[in-house]
Amino acid sequence: MSTEGATPTRREQILAAAAERFARVGFHGVGIDDIGKAVGVSGPALYRHFRSKDAMLAELLTGISDRLLHGGRERVGAASDPEEALHGLVRWHVDFALRNPSLITLHMRDLDSLPEPDRHRVRESQRSYVEVWVEALCRARPALEPATARATAHAVFGLINSTPFSAHLDEGQMAELLDHMAHGAIAAA
Repeated sequence: MSTEGATPTRREQILAAAAERFARVGFHGVGIDDIGKAVGVSGPALYRHFRSKDAMLAELLTGISDRLLHGGRERVGAASDPEEALHGLVRWHVDFALRNPSLITLHMRDLDSLPEPDRHRVRESQRSYVEVWVEALCRARPALEPATARATAHAVFGLINSTPFSAHLDEGQMAELLDHMAHGAIAAA
């Protein structure tokens, strides 16, 4: 998606509208005309940007996984020590979840609607992202076994990714709470 503050491209506007509608009523409950109407064009005009509604879903879900993986690697690479890397990963995932609740909902509910090749690509990116966390956890907590680190990463993701359903505070308060809770879960491991 577009850089923060930049005007989104038409393609990005379409993806944002699709994500919001897919998250609200489910992928199968949204028609191409619904998405077109949301961005001020006819449904068939969307075919200039995407070959199908399925292609929109694939781009959204592969994009989520790729963005998380890239952002996670960036935070770990920029960290000066293992603790900073771990804190950077938690902040990154919390910020991502709070800013993208539609994408989180869409991923949890409609991943199985993707064709197998796209679903496989998403799963590969997800596994790589989990391994970024596993390595960071094991560096920050040397006594932690990789299997426990992997289970911890998944538990932390579950906690953070619950935000579309649990964000009852303003964004700043929710970010602080999730950060605190995520580190509490990590400490419990």
